[in-house]
Amino acid sequence: MKTYPRATGLARVIVLLLLVLSVGAAMASGSNKWRIKFNHSARSDGTIVLNISSKDEAPITVTTQVPKGTSEDHVAKLVRDSLRAQLGEHYHIEIDDGEDVLVKKHFGQPDLDISLGSNTVQGVTVKFHKE
Repeated sequence: MKTYPRATGLARVIVLLLLVLSVGAAMASGSNKWRIKFNHSARSDGTIVLNISSKDEAPITVTTQVPKGTSEDHVAKLVRDSLRAQLGEHYHIEIDDGEDVLVKKHFGQPDLDISLGSNTVQGVTVKFHKE
């Protein structure tokens, strides 16, 4: 029987990739509270896009327009307002330390994941921390 080493190697790579993806998916977990930290002022107009997901609900994309010259504290307020408009009463959303946005689930709501979809605002950095 003739073997095809290239095909066998490719099959091994595919199996390894599927294993890595399944382990990564199993390790990913939501949190009941997130801190979104904004640093620096906006050097350009742009948008910050956040992806919000939970295991029980459809993913939500939250887009915030940020004008040039906006301080990190005001960026946080703009994002807070966008999150409140999209997430409604299901989560408590507040400003902390001026430049941080806290997102906390209400009792009975599912844990959530928050990630950065995109950031076209030059100068502003966005970091996420589970709390």
